[in-house]
Amino acid sequence: MVLITYDVETVSASGKRRLRKVAKQCINFGQRVQNSVFECIVDPAQFVELKHRLETIIDHGKDSVRYYHLGKNWKNKVEHIGVKTSYDPEGPLTI
Repeated sequence: MVLITYDVETVSASGKRRLRKVAKQCINFGQRVQNSVFECIVDPAQFVELKHRLETIIDHGKDSVRYYHLGKNWKNKVEHIGVKTSYDPEGPLTI
C-alpha cells in the first residue's frame, strides 16, 4: 500500500490541467480517499510506473507529490474517523 498526496498549483490554466492529469493517473492505480490523497495497492513495477508518470506531469518548481509506503501490514497503520465511509481495497468490488 502506498499513500500518495499531492499539491499542484492551480492559479494558472496549465496548473489546473496538471492537477486533472495527476488525479487521473492516481485514479488509474488506486482509490481517492480525500481530494488530493490516494491509497494505491501496487507492486514495485506498478509503483515505478506511477511515480514516473506523476513526475513527468508535475512542475517541479511549483508542485509536489509525496509517497508514503505503508507496506503489507497497512491495515494496522490506517485509522479512519469521520463521515466518509471507509472501504477495503482488497475486498470484493461491487459495481
